[in-house]
Amino acid sequence: MDKKEALADEILQEELKKSGEIPTHIAIIMDGNGRWAKKRGLPRAAGHKRGVDTVRDIVEACAQIGVKYLTLYTFSTENWNRPKEEVSTLMRLLLSSLKTRLDELTKNDIKLTCIGDIDSLPREVRKQLLTDIERTKNNKRMTLNLALSYSGRWELIGAVKSILQQMYENKLSPDDICEKLISENLTTKDLPDPDLLIRTSGEFRVSNFLLWQIAYTEFVILDVFWPDFSRSHLYNAIKEFRKRERRFGKVSEQIQNKKGIKNVRKLPNEVI
Repeated sequence: MDKKEALADEILQEELKKSGEIPTHIAIIMDGNGRWAKKRGLPRAAGHKRGVDTVRDIVEACAQIGVKYLTLYTFSTENWNRPKEEVSTLMRLLLSSLKTRLDELTKNDIKLTCIGDIDSLPREVRKQLLTDIERTKNNKRMTLNLALSYSGRWELIGAVKSILQQMYENKLSPDDICEKLISENLTTKDLPDPDLLIRTSGEFRVSNFLLWQIAYTEFVILDVFWPDFSRSHLYNAIKEFRKRERRFGKVSEQIQNKKGIKNVRKLPNEVI
């Protein structure tokens, strides 16, 4: 980004921050790297490499506009079933990114965390990941959360096992099981649920991502491949998010009344 583009982007960011709410937690399903490459007659690896550049730019943009948590679906449990050569390419790109981006994370005061079965990652990747997590643990501007070797069902199975173990040790009884307890036993226990989920490539599915946490998350599906996802797409997704009325099972009048709008008639409890 040259100086002129950077200045224009800074103006857009200021307008965005002044004009409304910035989602506290954004989650992104980064889809379409392979199709982006195929469309251009390139190997899939080229799409993944270009996708890494997009990650770098979007992480920086989110930190600049005030997003507090950004979760990226980086590699799913199911992705291990891809061709061995492609998996190896993805792991090499991940390792390279972890090594080269540490200084940027530190410079931008970004904390790195991870959810997923990291024990299944190659030893060198796991070692670098844990190093980056340790070195950025005191950063406070934004938390960048990577979902690596992750799936929602894997996470829920882990939560069930954890709760059963606590019951076996007589620390819990069946009556203790509630939403709060389940959330506390998920890998995302230190994160708020996502406010906004963005999926690129135009696919209308969640792909086993944050199945418990997205119960009331707003979705924005964009018909653009991840390597082409830009800051303007991010800003427009946030503007779309602002148009949504997040009722959490209530009715509009209740939400408006909670926000301090007067003279709204009281309604009985309703089942939506």
